[in-house]
Amino acid sequence: MRFQFILSEIGIGLRRNLTMTISLILVTTVSLLLFGVGVLTQKQVGLMKSYWDDRVQVSIFLCTADSDKTTCAAGEVTQAQRDQIRADLASPQLAPYVDQVFYESKQEAYVRFKEQFKDLVLSDNLTPDQLPESFRVKLKDPKKYAVVSEMFRDRPGVDDVEDQNRVIDKLFALFGGLKWSAWAVAALTLLSSVLLVATTIRLTAFTRRRETAIMRLVGASNLVIQLPFVLESLIAAIAGAFGASLILVLFTQLAIQGWLKDQVRFISSWVDVSDALLVAPWMFGIGMLIAGVSSFLSLRRYLKV
Repeated sequence: MRFQFILSEIGIGLRRNLTMTISLILVTTVSLLLFGVGVLTQKQVGLMKSYWDDRVQVSIFLCTADSDKTTCAAGEVTQAQRDQIRADLASPQLAPYVDQVFYESKQEAYVRFKEQFKDLVLSDNLTPDQLPESFRVKLKDPKKYAVVSEMFRDRPGVDDVEDQNRVIDKLFALFGGLKWSAWAVAALTLLSSVLLVATTIRLTAFTRRRETAIMRLVGASNLVIQLPFVLESLIAAIAGAFGASLILVLFTQLAIQGWLKDQVRFISSWVDVSDALLVAPWMFGIGMLIAGVSSFLSLRRYLKV
């Protein structure tokens, strides 16, 4: 009988405050969805870091006959300069930083360029002599790229030193900004959920103050009086978490694995549905925790039971 009474009270409360309940579900859905997006963005940044850390290289491009840098004032790189650069890359001074060194000739650079940009008209008019030779340096610690770059940047015979970390750091900064933006908005909307729960409970307690007074007179316990209010907010939170989880899974499958993966080819690893499903329990837990705690604190203040 007590369980049926609690269920009937929950039904009455949801019907009386239907608009507020729908608002609470929507706000909870949006806030938890943004939280999930922030977690997936952090996961994506981690996947990209682990992928690129193994592939980050410092490229040392040697002078060609057409180079206009001051380090190329003497013309094309000489064999002595080339041998000196190779020897310095293998020196004990750089041994703690350099993992492997690959030499790429003009012909090899030409073949690689033709493969990568075969659809460009420019590639048909290009000759191997127009491309520079280079040393590709794979680092033991990608974060130490500046040591190699600074050592060879102003070296005679070196046209340019290019480290991929410049581009990758900007990309990671972009993803990091998106992650923190999503979490900041999620925090604001979660705060809105807390305030909305408190307002809903306050309104519900006010509209049912006569029933509450009667329950006190007949000796109902605090738990019996409070439980319907708490369960109402928990039901709304569960509905919001379910909606947020469903949207996150669909977004991951359709937008990330479907469209984004095909459009952005230089990123090989993307978060998938399994990652979204791992986030879902946290979304349910956070939603229920916020709803339960905020409704309980509101009841202690407004019901005075």
